[in-house]
Parts: sequence; structure tokens; C-alpha cells
Amino acid sequence: MDMPIAQINEAMPKLDISLMRANADNACRMMKTLANRDRLMLLCQLSQGEKRVGELEEATNIQQPTLSQQLAVLREENVVSTRRDGKHIYYKISSPIAMSVMELLYATYCGK
Repeated sequence: MDMPIAQINEAMPKLDISLMRANADNACRMMKTLANRDRLMLLCQLSQGEKRVGELEEATNIQQPTLSQQLAVLREENVVSTRRDGKHIYYKISSPIAMSVMELLYATYCGK
């Protein structure tokens, strides 16, 4: 038994427009961060697990200094985090939202 749209709308809580605007701003910021081919390629690799900088360079064929610049953007936006082990720096996706988006993109574009 389907409920008419008017009843569904009445049953739903009213959205706080300022909260909605803030959430939209956050979503726009995330999408802007992801809307770059090099960053998407890096995140695609990282969606499969933590990687060293050298591994990312080899897997994506993104050369320095572009690699460092794009990783810096991802760090600044809190999409990835790092850990150091001796001379090596490892990256991983630290944003659950970014990981969810990358899982969808991976399944859609890389899984085929």
C-alpha cells in the first residue's frame, strides 16, 4: 500500500536550512577535492590499502613534483593521512566519506 507523496512529506521532519547549506558546502568541498584526475588515480590506489609514496608513483605514473602537490592537497583537505616508517612515508584514506565515494567509483569504473 503506497502512501501519497503529500503524506510522506508531512511525515518527514523539516530540514534545517542552515544545516542543509553547511552540509552542501562540505559536499561541494569534497567533490572539488576529488574532481582531479591525478587525485582520483591516487585515491583509487589508496582505496585498496595503504601505500608508500614510491608505490603510488609507480602505480599511477604521476611524477614528482605533481605527486607531492596532489598528495598535499589531499592531506590539507583531511582526505588522507600519513605515517612515517624510517625513510618511507605511507598514505591511506582517512576520510570515511572519501572512502565511500571511492568504493563506488572503483566499482563503477575500475571493476569492469
